[in-house]
Amino acid sequence: MFPEPAITVPAPAAWPLSEHSATPMALIARGHVLLAANPALRDWFGGAVARAWRGEQLALLDARPPRLSDAAERAFVEQRRVWLREARVRTAIGDRGADLALTPLDAQVLLLEVLPVAAEPATATRLSESLRGFAHEVRGPLAGMRGAAQLLHRRLDADERELAGLIVAEVDRLAALSGRLLHAGAKPRLALANVHEIVERVAALATAGADAPLRLRRDYDPSLPAVRVDADRLLQALLNLVRNALEAGARELVLRTRAEHAVRIGERVARLAARIDVVDDGCGVPAALADTLYEPLVSGRPDGSGLGLALAREIAREHGGDLGHASRPGSTVFSLLLPVSE
Repeated sequence: MFPEPAITVPAPAAWPLSEHSATPMALIARGHVLLAANPALRDWFGGAVARAWRGEQLALLDARPPRLSDAAERAFVEQRRVWLREARVRTAIGDRGADLALTPLDAQVLLLEVLPVAAEPATATRLSESLRGFAHEVRGPLAGMRGAAQLLHRRLDADERELAGLIVAEVDRLAALSGRLLHAGAKPRLALANVHEIVERVAALATAGADAPLRLRRDYDPSLPAVRVDADRLLQALLNLVRNALEAGARELVLRTRAEHAVRIGERVARLAARIDVVDDGCGVPAALADTLYEPLVSGRPDGSGLGLALAREIAREHGGDLGHASRPGSTVFSLLLPVSE
């Protein structure tokens, strides 16, 4: 049924796939030939690939050819990991969305990892409806909090008034965010901003909101130019990262900024990007959540909502950027990349 590739196809056993990984994975040979798939990938495809994969063409999976083949060839030629964002893949249950990573294992074999889209349309709709319902419910309490904080502001001394003013400012910001949730589909309101001013506000809120003493260090790159961002949305994303760190038991937090040159974000290369790192000494990302960390409603805590990281990544991507992390116990880094306008 399928033509034999004009190459020597290595034995799949030479590159064993994880049979127990929750991430769907496959091995791809030169010539874009499928070598093997792990059980998670066979399950994700709905049984369509339960038969032997050896010798079939990668192009068979691509619902938007030749994107997948082009990405695979780029990974082979450049010998580096290539991401294919928002790909459409053919399965037994119809086309499905996923982010794909193609990583060279050597000059002849790629590892294909399938990262299913966090929410299929029905799930995304339910989540959107839930968020709008939440936004509607919090508007009343927010108004009450603002009034109480304004009363306190008039009665407190100078140092305490600063904290009351911070409460008022945060209530106003949350009210604006809830208003935008109630009007789904609104685009970010972009304007040139000093990223360090936003990070400094995150630092102030982190210090004020920590339950235990927090050592906070700043490591800023003074050469970083102004960036076109929605300041409220970016602040929310960074606060989510900081709160995750505190909930993971962090006692030391580092807020770091850097200018990145010729950095790849998704499928394109940004000549200049701002990188904002939130570094903590907490317990790290649980291994069981490594494959689903940015999906909505996934949380490592029994009382967690599972929305913080999903929203942070969504905000990063709204700005044409992305969010990634590296983690081990005692050292976790979440890095938010934002392209700088030419």
